[in-house]
Amino acid sequence: MTVSIIIPTLNEETTIAQTLQHLHTLPRHGIALEILVVDGGSRDQTLALVNSPTRILSTSPSRAKQMNTGAEEALGEILLFLHADTLLPNTALQDMQTALSNPSIVGGRFNARTDHDVGLLWLVCQMVNFRSRVTRIATGDQGIFVRRSVFHSMGGYADIPLMEDIDFSRRMKAEGSIATLKSCVITSARRWKTNGILQTIFLMWAFRLLFFIGFHPKTLKRLYSDIR
Repeated sequence: MTVSIIIPTLNEETTIAQTLQHLHTLPRHGIALEILVVDGGSRDQTLALVNSPTRILSTSPSRAKQMNTGAEEALGEILLFLHADTLLPNTALQDMQTALSNPSIVGGRFNARTDHDVGLLWLVCQMVNFRSRVTRIATGDQGIFVRRSVFHSMGGYADIPLMEDIDFSRRMKAEGSIATLKSCVITSARRWKTNGILQTIFLMWAFRLLFFIGFHPKTLKRLYSDIR
């Protein structure tokens, strides 16, 4: 099995080196690994921190478009979409292989926790993981993975500026069973620390509600601030 890990980046000099270094140390258990960084026009040192054998691709700044571009160039049978500030569990490759040995499984996601895994943030992650396990809908910071054939049959990510992960995982459910892995990715708490935990919770739920009732992602994007 070959896994292609696709990382969309835009001004991620504070996180990309650690993320890539961690990926190169993952136990592979005979699994081939390909890593692609798809940059959306970084103006900092992001690309200077990306070393071979990681492949670098470039496109316009749109997370959905960047991930679709990576998927088009990827060689693996399995595609894993990873945020630049997120570390996979050491068992990630083996966990995916085990889940996908069941042919009814078309893709899945990991549990998630932050790098500040205490108090209210710990509780928030537990609630997010529980909700995702029940609904089989994932967010991008949970490390969404999918069979390449399924990704292409779905037409990839919708080219929308926000909620592309929610839209994708909702459509993936229609393709077959979804694996909700218990092993945890560790994602940066920078947004929570910058915007405040309660305010971030409110915004997350508000955006999801507005999206589900029909607000266009372009409208929601105007209210969304990128934290790096």
